[in-house]
This record gives sequence, structure tokens and C-alpha cells, in this order.
Amino acid sequence: MGYGPGTGWGMGPCGLGTRWGSGRGYGFGARRFISPENELAALEDEERMLKNELAAIEEEKKAIKSQPK
Repeated sequence: MGYGPGTGWGMGPCGLGTRWGSGRGYGFGARRFISPENELAALEDEERMLKNELAAIEEEKKAIKSQPK
């Protein structure tokens, strides 16, 4: 599609391989923090990452829908 090598599947330099469990180690069972403040910061980071991933998925869907059939 000409969007460049860093697009699609979240595996480019911006995605840093955050899909399929290869991200920053966040997720169920991985939260062992010293304080509630640290846990809150980690959850906010995870929320931001998931919102970015959702935006990338929505862009992929738009690109696929706009392709001629």
C-alpha cells in the first residue's frame, strides 16, 4: 500500500513488537509493584499502549475497506 515498513501488525519501529505478548511485559500475572503509585503508572502506560494499538487496528481496517475490490 506504500505506507512504508513501519506499518501493519504493530511490528515496526513505532509498534516495537507490542502485539502477541512481546511488549513491555504488562498483562495478567505480570504486575508485581512495590507501591500502588507504581501500579497506577504501569496501568496508565498499558492503557496508553492499548489505545495506540486500537488506533492502529482501526487504520488497518480503513485501509482494507478502501481497497478496490
